[in-house]
Amino acid sequence: MALLNLYGSSDRKNVVDLPSKDGICASFVVVHGYKFQELEVTTKDGYILSLQRIPEGRAKANGSVTKKEPVIMQHGVLVDGMTWLLNSPEQNLPLILADNGFDVWIANARGTKYSRQRTSLNSSDPEFWNWSWDEMVTYDLPAIFDYVSNQTGQKMNYLGHSLGTLIALASFSEMKLVNQLKSAAFLSPIAYLNNMNSRLLVLAAKLHIGEFIAMRRAEFDPKGSLCAKFLEILCFYPGVDCRKLVTALTGPNCCLNSSAFHLFLNNEPQSTSAKNLVHLSQTIRTGDLKKFDYGNPQENIEHYNQAYPPIYNLSNIPHNIPLFISYGGQDALSDVMDVKDLIDNYLKFHDVDKLSVQFIQDYAHVDFVMGVNAKELVYKNVVTFFKRKF
Repeated sequence: MALLNLYGSSDRKNVVDLPSKDGICASFVVVHGYKFQELEVTTKDGYILSLQRIPEGRAKANGSVTKKEPVIMQHGVLVDGMTWLLNSPEQNLPLILADNGFDVWIANARGTKYSRQRTSLNSSDPEFWNWSWDEMVTYDLPAIFDYVSNQTGQKMNYLGHSLGTLIALASFSEMKLVNQLKSAAFLSPIAYLNNMNSRLLVLAAKLHIGEFIAMRRAEFDPKGSLCAKFLEILCFYPGVDCRKLVTALTGPNCCLNSSAFHLFLNNEPQSTSAKNLVHLSQTIRTGDLKKFDYGNPQENIEHYNQAYPPIYNLSNIPHNIPLFISYGGQDALSDVMDVKDLIDNYLKFHDVDKLSVQFIQDYAHVDFVMGVNAKELVYKNVVTFFKRKF
């Protein structure tokens, strides 16, 4: 049983081929009258990350020399930056931001389709995949922030979805990036996962499926045969409904465009490291937000100089950072109770005028990236937030 077939035969039969990276540039951006730049950023540990830039909107400023504020966009796990662009220009967030005067930078996480290079290793080498989201905190975001800062000379707005929120929250809690940051917007924020209601993912974490995969493969390829075998087993458990896999993973998304969704199914899911999968599973099982646990005190001491992995204390996030949080009532990953835990317990001392929170009852996880009504419900608020003079 192939993983993608589990999205549902009615979804898969109309899937069309997604263009190459250059084709995406032409098909989804340039053809609509936008400039588009393909760039690369090298992290301190040698990973070469793909970065796309949309420096301006279709309507150029009339003789204005005002610098456009940069916005860095970071996607979630098992997808890449192209997912932001699959809807029409009037509906996708990068082009909406560009048309509202922002300089947009779309990041692509290590291990995804266009970020599978390293200065000293090939992606077929198991050592290439020896990382979790800790390394994205330590290396990826700093490299991207430094690059954009050097190119623009400005402080940055940051926008994350899903895992893109987790790595930013963890970074800010360690005082990383905060001096380069103007503001941050989090869509479907992921931090504490005590109440995640994706039965499929909770079961996979409790059964240590990530650890079983890591013993066999360093790369977690969700389209591969090994993943399909484990998924077939999980789907027979009571309460797990895999007839619509996206729904089983993310919740019942209300508002997706069918043609854009078919493109999404063809491009996603994408690879991450098995170690990253294990790290996320540890977070689900323990309820704690901490660095990767190597499983025994000696290995943890070797990496952290202590027997247990250090905790990311989100209470340490500076209280004066402007934050916008938008979350949904149907989200199976960013559960309502977990988001409230983040806001009420870890951001409770945040400056009142620097924290904006939005709740959308009908939205699930993917709606925030591809919802046909997201412009009206979410993106207008994001634009307004980024334009505020804090």
